[in-house]
Amino acid sequence: MTDVVGVEVGHHQRIGGGWATGTTVVLLPPGSTGAVDGRGGAPGTRETDLLAPENLVRQVDAVCLSGGSAYGLAAADGVMRWLGEQGRGMRVGAEPHEVVPIVPGAVIFDLPRSSWGNRPSAEFGYLACTAACSGPVTQGTVGAGTGAKVGSLKGGVGSASAMVDDFTVGALVVVNAVGEAVDAGTGRPWVADHEVAEEFGGRWPDRPGVLPTAARAELNTTVGVVAVDADLTKAECRRIAIAAQDGLARAVRPAHSMFDGDTVFAAATQAQPLVAADAPFGPVARAAALDRLCTAAAEVFARAVVHGLLAATSLAGLVAYREVWPPDGS
Repeated sequence: MTDVVGVEVGHHQRIGGGWATGTTVVLLPPGSTGAVDGRGGAPGTRETDLLAPENLVRQVDAVCLSGGSAYGLAAADGVMRWLGEQGRGMRVGAEPHEVVPIVPGAVIFDLPRSSWGNRPSAEFGYLACTAACSGPVTQGTVGAGTGAKVGSLKGGVGSASAMVDDFTVGALVVVNAVGEAVDAGTGRPWVADHEVAEEFGGRWPDRPGVLPTAARAELNTTVGVVAVDADLTKAECRRIAIAAQDGLARAVRPAHSMFDGDTVFAAATQAQPLVAADAPFGPVARAAALDRLCTAAAEVFARAVVHGLLAATSLAGLVAYREVWPPDGS
């Protein structure tokens, strides 16, 4: 995700003593444009109406992803406080500090992993901001992925990126789905064929795994962010978010169920021009360039799901992929 210049990611989590939850923040460069696409039947979101193309505000300062179900939406308050202290946000007054940070967000359902009442607060969002950096994204059982579950296995945070022409497309996903991300008969993720440069380890076990049987269906949600360093409009950003949902549908089966709240945000940092719409054949050329970015968004989102699955470690009674199918083949 942080391969997109200017994007920073931070996590904060609590584990142990009745806690297994956390928050992940994606900080965006000033002037970034945002959009969202929701496909699940049980979303938990904040400021998503603001991102509709027909509405006033164009910029997005950060995206807050959190555990805690609807309670976890409070984490975004801490993100707003941190951004406000930096003077980052939509100017609403004459003084530099008179800003309103724009922080859309979404939450996953991870309440069964913690004791009741233990869920992310505004402090989680603030501390995730203080931990944010532009270095490699920590993946697995961290941040909003701390209490995540994907099908029969432990879920987590995953990230991936790709180059398209001169642009970078990055994705960060919190894998927490009702559906499965792996074929239990082979140990092979559904989108193993999306692998780039043996990023997943190169070989798969090709044997059945003994997976725990879920006692009941649970509420779940996969949430994530796709960022690109192009000068996209809000409507064009939404096409990126829609495409990323296609990547989720490839990687998790089934996806977008009535028990998931699958929500994907897209952000464009405006760093590079795409194609001038007023040039000869501009609208068609711009649409073609956007389409290539959409194709990449689906692919990187799917790859990020696999990274979240593979990087997760067992916690709170959830078994990780690496325990069912150890890397050494045992």
